[in-house]
Amino acid sequence: MKLGLHVARFTYPGGPPTLADDLRRIAIAGEAAGYDRISVMDHVWQIHVNGPPEQEMLEPYTALGYMAALTNRVQLLTLVTGVVYRPPGLLAKMVTTLDVLSEGRAMLGIGAAWNEEESLGLALPFPPISERFERLEETLQICLQMWSGSEQPYQGRHYQLARTLNSPQSLRRPHPPILIGGGGERKTLRLVARYAQSCNLFAGPELAHKLDVLRRHCEAEGRDYDEIEKTVSYRMDVGSNGERVAQTIEELGALSELGVDVAHGQLAGMHEITPIEIVGSEVLPAAARL
Repeated sequence: MKLGLHVARFTYPGGPPTLADDLRRIAIAGEAAGYDRISVMDHVWQIHVNGPPEQEMLEPYTALGYMAALTNRVQLLTLVTGVVYRPPGLLAKMVTTLDVLSEGRAMLGIGAAWNEEESLGLALPFPPISERFERLEETLQICLQMWSGSEQPYQGRHYQLARTLNSPQSLRRPHPPILIGGGGERKTLRLVARYAQSCNLFAGPELAHKLDVLRRHCEAEGRDYDEIEKTVSYRMDVGSNGERVAQTIEELGALSELGVDVAHGQLAGMHEITPIEIVGSEVLPAAARL
């Protein structure tokens, strides 16, 4: 099993004046520890499960570009981009730019979006959920067309592109891996089976069932279930001195038995760096053997 370091909070003791340095230390330590990837949320306000909306939140692609310049190996992505927050042609260019400037380390994490509060607050588009899923499928098609090298027009219900030119092209070929986040059984997991290289689910009691649903969608789409990377969002706390390492390894083992390939860990106290180092020395070697 591989681990991802998920940075979901930017509220650190030094406040905004030290935020750039805090994020620099986190990114460098995460790569040095052996994490496979680093991810951030696509939100402009903090989400309630992590804190009040007034807490600090960085725009994700700017933050990923900053971390790309600080690292050499880790993959970089959002968990996950809200499809309606950016026009699909622009989104494809943003992910391509990240891929080129990171020398081939970008992934496209994407989903149907859910945070109506921040959308209304900052006048971001937030159509009804059925339309958001329609836009999600069209966006996936547009990104794949742009990464294919085709410059043909795209005519969809919601998006019309006169010329899908994408220069420079992504360094990862045939395209940056696509990760679709969400556990919707009728639409989201069907889109995973049809378009994605990875899925992202929550590490909860319904995980096994969600994976069974994905398997059925793969059978219906004629897709090999085993070729899809299964990832989960997982709140990780190894303790300030490693006192929860054994429990963490046990939890990761249970996820691995279900077929999970990557755990995106939102690591408690990561800005103190010591928890990242503990994961690198004690958890990652054990996870690699799962």
